[in-house]
Amino acid sequence: MSGGIQDVRAEDIHAINSETGIRIKTSPGRGGFVRDIFVNRMTMVNMKWAFTMTGSYGSHPDNKFNPNALPVVERISYSNIVARNVSVAGDLEGIAKAPFKNICIRNVTINLGTWAKSKTLPWNCTYIQGLSNAVSPQPCTLLKKIPAKGPVSCPSPRNFTPHKK
Repeated sequence: MSGGIQDVRAEDIHAINSETGIRIKTSPGRGGFVRDIFVNRMTMVNMKWAFTMTGSYGSHPDNKFNPNALPVVERISYSNIVARNVSVAGDLEGIAKAPFKNICIRNVTINLGTWAKSKTLPWNCTYIQGLSNAVSPQPCTLLKKIPAKGPVSCPSPRNFTPHKK
C-alpha cells in the first residue's frame, strides 16, 4: 500500500516541450491518497496533454498488493492556466469504485495545436466529479460548469501564504 501526497501548492510555472503539463497517476492496489493539490498561474507550450489523471496506471513494485486497496484522489484545483499548441486538453480517468472527487478547473484557456487530431475530443473524462468555470475548450460534463456570478474561485490551500515576488 502506498502512503500519500497532500497539501501541494505550485505557482508561476512555465512548462515547455513536455508530454504532459500536469499529471496525476495511481491505480487500484496502491491505496493511499492524493489530495489538496493546487496549481495556479501556469503556462504550457507544446504539450500532448495539458492535464492527465489516471486511476489505471497499473504499476506495482511487486505482485503482493491488495487490489481492493483503492486510492483517494480529491480536492485538486487548477486555476489561471494558459496552454498553447496542445493536442488533448484533458484526459481525466478516475476509478469506478473510487471516483476522483472535488476537481476544480477555473480560468483555463487551452489552444489546441494544428497537429491535434480532428477526431480526438479535447476532453475525455470518466469517474470524476468536479466543477469548472471559464474553461476553453469547454470541458466534459462531469466537470459541472459554474456560472460566473461575481468572483468564482477554486479552493486554495488551507494555510495559504501568498508568494512574494
